[in-house]
Amino acid sequence: MLVCENIVKRYGAHTALKGVSMEVPAGRVFGLLGPNGAGKTTLIRIITRITGPDEGRVLLDGRPMTAEDVALLGYLPEERGLYKKMKVGEQAVYLARLKGMDKAEAVKRLKTWFERWEMGGWWNKKVEELSKGMQQKVQFVTTVLHEPKLLILDEPFSGFDPINADLIRNEILRLRGEGVTIMLSTHGMASVEELCDHIALINNAQVVLDGPVKEIRRRFSDQTYRIDLRGHKVAFANALGFHGELLDFTEDDGVATARVRLLHNAKVNDLLRSTLPAVEILGVHEEVPRMHDIFIRVVSEKDPAQVHTGMTE
Repeated sequence: MLVCENIVKRYGAHTALKGVSMEVPAGRVFGLLGPNGAGKTTLIRIITRITGPDEGRVLLDGRPMTAEDVALLGYLPEERGLYKKMKVGEQAVYLARLKGMDKAEAVKRLKTWFERWEMGGWWNKKVEELSKGMQQKVQFVTTVLHEPKLLILDEPFSGFDPINADLIRNEILRLRGEGVTIMLSTHGMASVEELCDHIALINNAQVVLDGPVKEIRRRFSDQTYRIDLRGHKVAFANALGFHGELLDFTEDDGVATARVRLLHNAKVNDLLRSTLPAVEILGVHEEVPRMHDIFIRVVSEKDPAQVHTGMTE
Protein backbone atom coordinates (compact mmCIF):
# COMPACT_ATOMS: atom_id res chain seq x y z
CA MET A 1 0.00 0.00 0.00
CA LEU A 2 2.64 2.53 1.12
CA VAL A 3 6.11 2.56 -0.40
CA CYS A 4 9.02 4.84 0.48
CA GLU A 5 11.72 4.99 -2.19
CA ASN A 6 15.22 6.26 -1.35
CA ILE A 7 14.05 9.00 1.00
CA VAL A 8 16.75 11.54 1.87
CA LYS A 9 16.20 14.45 4.24
CA ARG A 10 18.80 16.98 5.32
CA TYR A 11 18.67 19.75 7.89
CA GLY A 12 21.71 21.88 7.17
CA ALA A 13 24.81 19.73 7.67
CA HIS A 14 22.78 16.99 9.37
CA THR A 15 21.32 14.17 7.27
CA ALA A 16 18.23 12.86 9.07
CA LEU A 17 17.45 10.14 6.49
CA LYS A 18 19.94 8.48 4.17
CA GLY A 19 18.18 6.76 1.30
CA VAL A 20 15.43 5.09 3.34
CA SER A 21 13.33 2.58 1.40
CA MET A 22 10.58 0.37 2.79
CA GLU A 23 7.20 -1.10 1.91
CA VAL A 24 4.19 -1.17 4.22
CA PRO A 25 1.85 -4.05 3.23
CA ALA A 26 -1.86 -3.30 2.99
CA GLY A 27 -4.06 -4.46 5.87
CA ARG A 28 -1.16 -5.16 8.21
CA VAL A 29 0.35 -3.63 11.36
CA PHE A 30 3.80 -2.33 10.43
CA GLY A 31 6.24 -1.49 13.23
CA LEU A 32 8.55 1.47 12.67
CA LEU A 33 11.34 0.98 15.18
CA GLY A 34 14.58 2.63 16.14
CA PRO A 35 16.43 4.40 18.96
CA ASN A 36 15.82 8.05 19.76
CA GLY A 37 17.16 10.32 17.02
CA ALA A 38 17.27 7.56 14.40
CA GLY A 39 14.97 9.38 11.95
CA LYS A 40 11.56 7.79 12.62
CA THR A 41 9.72 11.05 13.29
CA THR A 42 11.28 12.69 10.25
CA LEU A 43 10.06 9.82 8.07
CA ILE A 44 6.56 10.03 9.54
CA ARG A 45 6.45 13.77 8.85
CA ILE A 46 7.39 13.11 5.24
CA ILE A 47 4.72 10.42 4.86
CA THR A 48 2.08 12.74 6.34
CA ARG A 49 3.33 15.60 4.13
CA ILE A 50 4.14 17.84 7.06
CA THR A 51 7.49 18.22 5.35
CA GLY A 52 8.95 17.02 2.07
CA PRO A 53 11.99 14.88 1.20
CA ASP A 54 15.10 16.31 -0.42
CA GLU A 55 15.32 13.17 -2.52
CA GLY A 56 13.11 10.14 -3.12
CA ARG A 57 9.35 9.78 -3.11
CA VAL A 58 6.39 8.27 -1.27
CA LEU A 59 3.92 6.09 -3.17
CA LEU A 60 0.39 5.29 -2.05
CA ASP A 61 -1.37 2.45 -3.84
CA GLY A 62 1.30 2.49 -6.55
CA ARG A 63 1.21 6.21 -7.37
CA PRO A 64 3.03 9.27 -6.00
CA MET A 65 1.31 10.57 -2.90
CA THR A 66 -0.44 13.94 -3.21
CA ALA A 67 -1.85 16.55 -0.83
CA GLU A 68 -5.35 15.15 -1.42
CA ASP A 69 -4.23 11.80 0.00
CA VAL A 70 -3.76 13.32 3.45
CA ALA A 71 -7.51 12.92 3.98
CA LEU A 72 -6.97 9.15 3.73
CA LEU A 73 -4.54 9.20 6.68
CA GLY A 74 -5.05 9.18 10.41
CA TYR A 75 -2.06 10.43 12.41
CA LEU A 76 -1.66 10.28 16.19
CA PRO A 77 1.60 12.11 16.99
CA GLU A 78 3.66 11.37 20.07
CA GLU A 79 3.23 15.00 21.13
CA ARG A 80 -0.46 15.15 22.03
CA GLY A 81 -2.26 18.32 20.97
CA LEU A 82 -5.76 19.24 22.14
CA TYR A 83 -7.02 22.73 22.91
CA LYS A 84 -7.28 22.83 26.71
CA LYS A 85 -10.07 25.40 26.93
CA MET A 86 -12.40 23.80 24.37
CA LYS A 87 -15.09 21.36 25.33
CA VAL A 88 -14.33 17.76 24.41
CA GLY A 89 -17.30 17.24 22.08
CA GLU A 90 -16.85 20.62 20.39
CA GLN A 91 -13.18 19.93 19.74
CA ALA A 92 -13.78 16.38 18.49
CA VAL A 93 -16.34 17.65 15.97
CA TYR A 94 -13.95 20.41 14.89
CA LEU A 95 -11.14 17.93 14.23
CA ALA A 96 -13.52 15.65 12.32
CA ARG A 97 -14.59 18.58 10.13
CA LEU A 98 -10.92 19.25 9.32
CA LYS A 99 -10.84 15.74 7.85
CA GLY A 100 -13.77 16.63 5.57
CA MET A 101 -16.54 14.98 7.58
CA ASP A 102 -20.09 16.32 7.60
CA LYS A 103 -21.00 17.72 11.05
CA ALA A 104 -24.04 15.49 11.52
CA GLU A 105 -22.09 12.36 10.57
CA ALA A 106 -19.21 13.40 12.83
CA VAL A 107 -21.53 13.84 15.82
CA LYS A 108 -23.22 10.50 15.11
CA ARG A 109 -19.91 8.60 14.95
CA LEU A 110 -18.51 10.40 17.98
CA LYS A 111 -21.55 9.56 20.08
CA THR A 112 -21.12 5.90 19.12
CA TRP A 113 -17.44 5.93 20.07
CA PHE A 114 -18.05 7.83 23.32
CA GLU A 115 -20.74 5.38 24.37
CA ARG A 116 -18.63 2.33 23.47
CA TRP A 117 -15.63 3.66 25.40
CA GLU A 118 -17.73 4.91 28.34
CA MET A 119 -16.82 8.54 27.58
CA GLY A 120 -20.37 9.88 27.36
CA GLY A 121 -19.99 12.12 30.40
CA TRP A 122 -17.00 13.90 28.89
CA TRP A 123 -18.81 15.60 25.99
CA ASN A 124 -19.35 18.96 27.69
CA LYS A 125 -16.22 18.95 29.84
CA LYS A 126 -13.24 21.09 28.96
CA VAL A 127 -10.16 19.21 27.87
CA GLU A 128 -8.17 20.61 30.81
CA GLU A 129 -10.59 18.85 33.18
CA LEU A 130 -9.54 15.44 31.87
CA SER A 131 -6.54 13.39 32.94
CA LYS A 132 -3.71 12.82 30.50
CA GLY A 133 -4.97 9.31 29.75
CA MET A 134 -8.51 10.56 29.14
CA GLN A 135 -7.20 13.23 26.77
CA GLN A 136 -5.27 10.60 24.86
CA LYS A 137 -8.40 8.47 24.47
CA VAL A 138 -10.18 11.49 22.97
CA GLN A 139 -7.30 12.10 20.59
CA PHE A 140 -7.22 8.46 19.50
CA VAL A 141 -10.93 8.58 18.71
CA THR A 142 -10.53 11.75 16.63
CA THR A 143 -7.62 10.12 14.79
CA VAL A 144 -9.66 7.14 13.59
CA LEU A 145 -13.10 8.73 13.36
CA HIS A 146 -12.95 9.43 9.60
CA GLU A 147 -12.03 5.76 8.96
CA PRO A 148 -8.61 6.30 7.39
CA LYS A 149 -7.03 3.79 5.00
CA LEU A 150 -3.63 4.33 6.63
CA LEU A 151 -3.34 4.90 10.37
CA ILE A 152 -0.03 6.17 11.79
CA LEU A 153 0.35 5.85 15.55
CA ASP A 154 3.43 7.31 17.28
CA GLU A 155 3.84 5.79 20.77
CA PRO A 156 0.07 5.26 21.18
CA PHE A 157 0.41 3.52 24.57
CA SER A 158 2.39 6.30 26.24
CA GLY A 159 0.74 7.42 29.47
CA PHE A 160 -1.97 4.76 29.49
CA ASP A 161 -2.69 2.47 32.43
CA PRO A 162 -2.83 -1.28 31.62
CA ILE A 163 -6.62 -1.29 31.19
CA ASN A 164 -6.64 1.53 28.64
CA ALA A 165 -3.51 0.19 26.94
CA ASP A 166 -5.42 -3.05 26.36
CA LEU A 167 -8.32 -1.01 25.01
CA ILE A 168 -6.03 0.58 22.42
CA ARG A 169 -4.40 -2.77 21.54
CA ASN A 170 -7.79 -4.36 20.94
CA GLU A 171 -8.83 -1.42 18.80
CA ILE A 172 -5.67 -1.73 16.69
CA LEU A 173 -6.37 -5.43 16.15
CA ARG A 174 -10.01 -4.68 15.28
CA LEU A 175 -8.99 -2.05 12.73
CA ARG A 176 -6.46 -4.42 11.19
CA GLY A 177 -9.20 -7.02 10.92
CA GLU A 178 -11.26 -4.51 8.97
CA GLY A 179 -8.43 -4.01 6.48
CA VAL A 180 -6.92 -0.79 7.81
CA THR A 181 -3.16 -0.46 7.27
CA ILE A 182 -1.46 0.63 10.50
CA MET A 183 2.04 2.02 11.02
CA LEU A 184 3.04 1.75 14.68
CA SER A 185 6.06 3.64 15.97
CA THR A 186 6.99 2.41 19.43
CA HIS A 187 9.82 1.52 21.79
CA GLY A 188 7.71 -1.20 23.39
CA MET A 189 9.06 -4.43 21.96
CA ALA A 190 6.36 -6.50 23.69
CA SER A 191 3.76 -4.55 21.69
CA VAL A 192 5.75 -5.22 18.52
CA GLU A 193 5.67 -8.98 19.08
CA GLU A 194 1.98 -8.88 20.00
CA LEU A 195 0.70 -6.57 17.25
CA CYS A 196 3.10 -6.17 14.34
CA ASP A 197 3.16 -8.35 11.23
CA HIS A 198 6.16 -6.56 9.69
CA ILE A 199 8.81 -4.14 10.98
CA ALA A 200 11.48 -1.78 9.73
CA LEU A 201 14.23 -0.74 12.12
CA ILE A 202 15.96 2.58 11.46
CA ASN A 203 19.33 3.37 12.99
CA ASN A 204 21.64 6.24 12.13
CA ALA A 205 19.18 7.47 9.49
CA GLN A 206 19.15 4.14 7.60
CA VAL A 207 16.96 1.05 7.50
CA VAL A 208 19.13 -1.65 9.04
CA LEU A 209 16.54 -4.41 9.37
CA ASP A 210 13.13 -5.08 7.82
CA GLY A 211 10.75 -7.91 7.10
CA PRO A 212 8.04 -10.05 8.73
CA VAL A 213 8.41 -10.27 12.52
CA LYS A 214 8.30 -14.08 12.63
CA GLU A 215 10.92 -14.34 9.89
CA ILE A 216 13.22 -11.86 11.63
CA ARG A 217 12.99 -13.67 14.96
CA ARG A 218 13.78 -16.93 13.18
CA ARG A 219 16.70 -15.32 11.35
CA PHE A 220 18.32 -14.31 14.64
CA SER A 221 17.87 -17.72 16.27
CA ASP A 222 21.11 -19.12 17.68
CA GLN A 223 19.85 -22.71 17.89
CA THR A 224 19.36 -22.66 21.67
CA TYR A 225 16.81 -25.07 23.16
CA ARG A 226 15.27 -25.57 26.59
CA ILE A 227 14.99 -29.25 27.46
CA ASP A 228 12.91 -30.57 30.36
CA LEU A 229 14.12 -33.94 31.60
CA ARG A 230 14.54 -36.41 34.41
CA GLY A 231 18.07 -37.58 34.96
CA HIS A 232 21.53 -36.56 36.14
CA LYS A 233 23.42 -33.54 34.85
CA VAL A 234 26.66 -35.47 34.25
CA ALA A 235 24.88 -38.21 32.30
CA PHE A 236 23.09 -35.65 30.17
CA ALA A 237 26.21 -33.58 29.53
CA ASN A 238 28.23 -36.65 28.54
CA ALA A 239 25.47 -37.85 26.22
CA LEU A 240 25.42 -34.53 24.37
CA GLY A 241 28.76 -35.34 22.81
CA PHE A 242 29.57 -33.06 19.90
CA HIS A 243 25.92 -32.24 19.20
CA GLY A 244 25.46 -29.49 21.76
CA GLU A 245 26.90 -27.18 24.39
CA LEU A 246 25.29 -27.25 27.83
CA LEU A 247 24.66 -23.63 28.82
CA ASP A 248 22.67 -24.11 32.00
CA PHE A 249 21.19 -26.90 34.13
CA THR A 250 18.71 -26.44 36.97
CA GLU A 251 16.72 -29.00 38.92
CA ASP A 252 13.55 -28.68 40.99
CA ASP A 253 11.62 -31.53 42.62
CA GLY A 254 13.12 -34.21 40.40
CA VAL A 255 12.59 -32.39 37.10
CA ALA A 256 15.57 -30.68 35.46
CA THR A 257 15.71 -27.96 32.82
CA ALA A 258 18.75 -27.76 30.57
CA ARG A 259 19.61 -25.03 28.08
CA VAL A 260 21.56 -26.35 25.14
CA ARG A 261 23.01 -24.69 22.05
CA LEU A 262 23.32 -27.03 19.08
CA LEU A 263 26.78 -27.29 17.51
CA HIS A 264 28.29 -28.44 14.22
CA ASN A 265 25.00 -28.11 12.26
CA ALA A 266 23.35 -30.67 14.54
CA LYS A 267 19.57 -31.02 14.51
CA VAL A 268 17.19 -31.54 17.40
CA ASN A 269 16.74 -35.17 16.37
CA ASP A 270 20.51 -35.68 16.67
CA LEU A 271 20.38 -34.31 20.21
CA LEU A 272 17.46 -36.56 21.12
CA ARG A 273 19.09 -39.69 19.70
CA SER A 274 22.23 -39.10 21.73
CA THR A 275 20.58 -38.19 25.05
CA LEU A 276 17.49 -40.43 25.22
CA PRO A 277 19.50 -43.50 26.31
CA ALA A 278 20.91 -41.49 29.23
CA VAL A 279 17.90 -39.46 30.51
CA GLU A 280 14.12 -39.18 30.18
CA ILE A 281 13.20 -36.25 27.91
CA LEU A 282 9.92 -34.55 28.93
CA GLY A 283 9.89 -31.65 26.47
CA VAL A 284 11.98 -29.64 23.99
CA HIS A 285 11.37 -25.97 23.27
CA GLU A 286 13.34 -23.65 21.00
CA GLU A 287 14.27 -20.30 22.54
CA VAL A 288 13.37 -17.90 19.74
CA PRO A 289 14.96 -14.51 20.47
CA ARG A 290 12.72 -11.67 21.58
CA MET A 291 12.42 -8.48 19.56
CA HIS A 292 13.87 -6.64 22.57
CA ASP A 293 17.12 -8.60 22.26
CA ILE A 294 17.18 -8.31 18.47
CA PHE A 295 16.68 -4.54 18.70
CA ILE A 296 19.65 -4.15 21.05
CA ARG A 297 21.84 -6.42 18.95
CA VAL A 298 21.06 -4.70 15.66
CA VAL A 299 21.45 -1.17 17.02
CA SER A 300 24.81 -2.20 18.46
CA GLU A 301 26.06 -3.65 15.16
CA LYS A 302 29.06 -1.91 13.63
CA ASP A 303 28.08 -2.83 10.06
CA PRO A 304 24.39 -2.03 9.39
CA ALA A 305 24.56 -3.50 5.88
CA GLN A 306 25.56 -6.87 7.31
CA VAL A 307 22.49 -6.97 9.56
CA HIS A 308 20.12 -5.75 6.83
CA THR A 309 21.09 -8.65 4.55
CA GLY A 310 20.68 -11.17 7.35
CA MET A 311 24.44 -11.85 7.71
CA THR A 312 24.51 -11.67 11.48
CA GLU A 313 27.44 -13.89 12.27
